[in-house]
Amino acid sequence: MSSRAIRLPSLDALLAFEAVVRTGGFEAAAAELALTASAVAKRVAGLEERLGQPLFLRQPAKGLTLTSAGHEYLPQVRQALALLQAMPLHQRASQQRERLRVTSTPTFARQLLVPALPGFTAAHPEVELELTLSVPLLAEGDAGADLEIRHGAVPDDIAPAQVLLRDRLTPLAAPALLARHEPLREPADLLALPLLRTPLQPWAPWLRAAGLGDVPEPDEGPRFVDLGLTLAAALAGQGVALARLSLARHELAEGRLVQPFALTVPAERHYGLIRHRASPASEAFAEWLHAHCRALEAENSSRPG
Repeated sequence: MSSRAIRLPSLDALLAFEAVVRTGGFEAAAAELALTASAVAKRVAGLEERLGQPLFLRQPAKGLTLTSAGHEYLPQVRQALALLQAMPLHQRASQQRERLRVTSTPTFARQLLVPALPGFTAAHPEVELELTLSVPLLAEGDAGADLEIRHGAVPDDIAPAQVLLRDRLTPLAAPALLARHEPLREPADLLALPLLRTPLQPWAPWLRAAGLGDVPEPDEGPRFVDLGLTLAAALAGQGVALARLSLARHELAEGRLVQPFALTVPAERHYGLIRHRASPASEAFAEWLHAHCRALEAENSSRPG
């Protein structure tokens, strides 16, 4: 090769150009490349700037059409991409994995999803899973995700068919906190302890079932906009959490949290799985996650109360 610097275009720009031609537009190419339409348009514009001439005519009525330079350039680009794809090193198993982006509420991800993920990855090594977190009440999640695990009401936020887990609620406390107070013999005794509060789960359903329907929601102490933070506060002995049995099952099994009363009530809000993009990987993950959550529900139903 000549020592003279050659201004080669980026591979991403070439892939964007070829995808736009093949799919017919920036939006369709963006969906295929897992990008935004503006990102694809910028890559194509950068390629045109590098080449010093337009590859597309942009006409509002007719959309995108190739220029004469674009028609000449297209087969050359496809030939170059085909050569790259044919290289043995580019055909390794790691290059053939299907990427799957999942966004989840933090506590579900940490307590229920991540501990079980080895089972999914062992069954589906061809899927490259990318997991990100959303924040209930503050964000809708990752707009680029293929699947979204959401915490919401049925049928307002999630449809019944999308429900992953129908959970049960009960007060949970750290043994150290209970040791500092008189023994809890009946639900009313719980009112002598600090009750942790979160807008994601009011105390009213359990209090009504316990015959304490006239007791107002707690209005003192920190307000946790995350179920995991509420559990963390309970573990630290700061108060009693009205917690989901599925989220706290490890802490209960290890004795780090205690269930003072057998009474449990159904949660009014559920975890649901929203599918934004269909693919073999998303179908496989959805089937696996629904089966995992059914097993958790069966575990919860075997508890007293």
